[in-house]
Amino acid sequence: MKIETEIALLEEIFAEWQSLIGAEYLGYRNHVYRMVHFCQMLTDCDEQARQKILIAGAFHDLGIWIEDTVDYIPPSLPPMLAYLHSQGLEAWSEEIRLMITEHHKLRPYDDQALPLVELFRQGDLVDFSMGLFRFGIARSTVQEVRAAFPNAGFHAALARRAGRWFLKHPLNPLPMMKW
Repeated sequence: MKIETEIALLEEIFAEWQSLIGAEYLGYRNHVYRMVHFCQMLTDCDEQARQKILIAGAFHDLGIWIEDTVDYIPPSLPPMLAYLHSQGLEAWSEEIRLMITEHHKLRPYDDQALPLVELFRQGDLVDFSMGLFRFGIARSTVQEVRAAFPNAGFHAALARRAGRWFLKHPLNPLPMMKW
């Protein structure tokens, strides 16, 4: 698979949010690029599936910066829904909503009617785990994608936010995770 260093749809969506994300933008951008590449490596995607993965990828963690929170999945949804509405893609709302809400599910998402939800979960986990989980992607391929899109402090920024969250919410340390 050819590594795409610039994907027009992602860049178009990111343009609106870059100033909000600020200094952490490159880390988030690279995370999204890595995970969408991993998603595409896990299955053959037609253009519609690819577009859904790109849209979900752009918005999936955006709530981190919208509400400056580790409980970021709920605030990630309204801008995604507004984007779909603006593009006349409302029919994709439920599937992309599930791709976002279930991407930190610990167990596989098993609705066979919506295979992109599980695919998206796996693609994010390949990146979040820094290749510890690969779902059949070769270690060398993960390393190649990671080299093309450096971490740029993404995981460290998440760890700092999680630490601050934990101090305030010790009984709910990882609100984005689902069983």
